[in-house]
Amino acid sequence: MDETLLTPNALSVLRQRYLWPKGKGQESPSEMFARVARALAPKEITLRNRFLKVMQGLEFLPNSPTLMNAGRKDGQLAACFVLPVEDDLKKILDTFTLAALIHQSGGGTGFSFSALRSRGAPIRSHLGTAAGPVAFMELFNELTQTIKQGGLRRGANMGVLDISHPDIESFIHAKQNTQRLMNFNISVSIPDKFMKAVEANGLWALKDPTSKRPLKKVDARNLFDSICQQAWLTGEPGIIFIDEVNRHNPTPSLGPMSATNPCGEQPLLPYEACNLGSINLNKVITNNEINWNHLAEITETGVLLLNKVIDACHYPDPRIESLCQRNRKIGLGVMGFADICLRLNIRYGSEQSIQLANKVMSFIRHQAQEVSQTLARKEGPFDGFSKSLWKKRGFRPMRNATLTTVAPTGTISLIAGCSSGIEPWYSFAYDRKVTDGPLLTEVHPLLKEVLKRHRNDPDPIVRLLRSKGSLQDSELHSEIKSIFVTAKDIHTLEHVEIQAAFQKHSDSAVSKTINLGSSSSVSEVSSAFKEAHKRRCKGITVYRDGSRPDQVLRLENCEDCALPGPQNPL
Repeated sequence: MDETLLTPNALSVLRQRYLWPKGKGQESPSEMFARVARALAPKEITLRNRFLKVMQGLEFLPNSPTLMNAGRKDGQLAACFVLPVEDDLKKILDTFTLAALIHQSGGGTGFSFSALRSRGAPIRSHLGTAAGPVAFMELFNELTQTIKQGGLRRGANMGVLDISHPDIESFIHAKQNTQRLMNFNISVSIPDKFMKAVEANGLWALKDPTSKRPLKKVDARNLFDSICQQAWLTGEPGIIFIDEVNRHNPTPSLGPMSATNPCGEQPLLPYEACNLGSINLNKVITNNEINWNHLAEITETGVLLLNKVIDACHYPDPRIESLCQRNRKIGLGVMGFADICLRLNIRYGSEQSIQLANKVMSFIRHQAQEVSQTLARKEGPFDGFSKSLWKKRGFRPMRNATLTTVAPTGTISLIAGCSSGIEPWYSFAYDRKVTDGPLLTEVHPLLKEVLKRHRNDPDPIVRLLRSKGSLQDSELHSEIKSIFVTAKDIHTLEHVEIQAAFQKHSDSAVSKTINLGSSSSVSEVSSAFKEAHKRRCKGITVYRDGSRPDQVLRLENCEDCALPGPQNPL
């Protein structure tokens, strides 16, 4: 591997969290990738070399648990898990124990707390009263705080509650104190009927979680406004459009999906896991054009690699292993989308960028389907294909129940030296806070090239970016400023349109933060939520500049900085 491909920040993160001890030192990044390839294809040398080539070239990277744990005895390689939370203390404690094992191994967990009785509801077995969903979330939060994942990463959780639950108001405001439930992202599960009730200014029934008997009716619009107000204030809760999720549930015969992984891109059944990986779109640009043949090659290799992860993974529970082997879900996504917009001279958020998003993700999905169909002919389809949504829609047998997902990519995009997932750049010069690590300074290489080509003094430009996060107030040429846009320069609905374009071609969901300016109103949050539902997104998260004191990406001396959404466990 040409390790000059790795930035100093990438090397720093790899040394801190990924590279195994070796003698008195550590394995090299090249040796790390060789270890992963060998663990996934121990006897298939040609396939192993294909895996090694795309990883060492930073063309494709699997999720962090695979990079960290592949080759270990009992190595757990999946990133995303959903566990059940039933209204039974013994079963809750079983889930509690299993969550601890998952966090220790590097995975993130999602839970729906909608089955739990509301706070104060009677418990007939001992004449007591129920603690309610939020209290149990606090218990899981403390567990996660205690267990750092393998000593490498903090745990991450998603907590979901149905909009009909009697405790929905306390859930909506559960993170008003941003120091509370710090190891949770939270989302409200909302069906289409609720959105219709909001539009009609109607009433909405809150129901007993056990009997489903209506307890009281509330004003739907007021409840929706409460979600919007709190999201404006702190960035949470997000929304999961649960009917849209289940319209695309590939295995409806196994039951509905009610929760997602921590960043929302992977809806899963209870006791189901999924491993993810992302294509670095920077690597498919040749002579200022997309090299479609190369993208097809990387897509094929990515699907083959992720499919192998399913079999190489040592799952923390036989129920999870059984469901993963039956459904064989994978999540192939992208990173570097904002970069290729820059390189193709396209403004992120423009109609041209939306067309690009559609074209790229549609191509990847189609190629991935062909690979999965080829695998099915060789190895057999996933169990239950005959009752699946794929079969109903007329597809040939598939090896995998899901193929495409757009994850936020977080650390693996830092390793690859590209923009995260499908997010715009937060700034082109900023300090990045790595979990349990130091602040790392980042300056975008394409900006350096442009400044050099136009003979601009880079220092004042970098100082401006480090303080404001935008080039729009600079004296640069208007053509440069029109392309080098950051998250805060992009209109709210442009963010939603980009997400919707990728969602159209994603079997699972899309992790995307809808960034809002610090002066944005609650009504803009409301508009974003409604537009996301209208455009058939499966979920949405907003973040208004300056609404949280804890920043993962930081501008220099900035008290009004964008945190780009719930932080992923990848």
